[in-house]
Amino acid sequence: MTITQSIILGIIQGLTEFIPVSSSGHLVLTPYLFGWSLNPEEVFIFDVLVQVATLAAVIGYFWHDLYAIVKAAVQGLWKKRPFDDAQARLGWYLILATIPAGLAFLLFDETFEQAFQSPLATALFLLFTAALLFTAEWLGKRTRDFESIGWLDALVVGIFQILAIFPGVSRSGATITGGMVRGLNRASAARFSFLISTPVMLAGGAYALYELFKIPDFARLLPTFAAGFVAAAVVGYLAIRWLLGYLSKRPLYVFAIYCVIFGLFNLILFYN
Repeated sequence: MTITQSIILGIIQGLTEFIPVSSSGHLVLTPYLFGWSLNPEEVFIFDVLVQVATLAAVIGYFWHDLYAIVKAAVQGLWKKRPFDDAQARLGWYLILATIPAGLAFLLFDETFEQAFQSPLATALFLLFTAALLFTAEWLGKRTRDFESIGWLDALVVGIFQILAIFPGVSRSGATITGGMVRGLNRASAARFSFLISTPVMLAGGAYALYELFKIPDFARLLPTFAAGFVAAAVVGYLAIRWLLGYLSKRPLYVFAIYCVIFGLFNLILFYN
């Protein structure tokens, strides 16, 4: 992987991690479309590392929220009343929403890693992402705001997050769908989706670093990976800001249509 390729993939990651069109799908299909011959092991680690870059974007954008959540959770534990404060409860909900996908990844990590090497499967999963987004708009009542989120909402959104382990299934799209199916309005579902990405990306980053240090000459990859990391972090922050404003007034249909077009385009290329 060259530095130019790293930056291009980093920009794509930053844009598509939060906009519900599947960052993993674009990271798999972009090298395929451009004819790049990349080392699969390096690509898999790079994909996880740039997800950590978008974690930096989440922390940067939601810094005050995350600080309040962590502070309230720690104080709740210290006072032995962990669920009294609304912010503390939200912290536990974030952890609860993370557990299903974490368990699934630990149990089936080899299956997921193999899926990242299949452009055909990725294109098909993009169509599945489109179906999720259409479902969110058709079934979502959008009558509840962020403050109404409870433990069952967190669990349902966490179960939807399992789907996003497959390349082509948008994590934000799946979790926003889960929130909207539970009746949350679009902006509240998106906000919760972005917040629950924090523990998932922390775990993914730790895993990527572990895999990176297993590569004998990993030091030569650091400048290349760093370029993509910075690009993903900057673009990711801007994407969060834009999407929250967009979803406060507009539906998800445009993203669903994009996933259909991009998925079908890649299927046509694959079979020709």
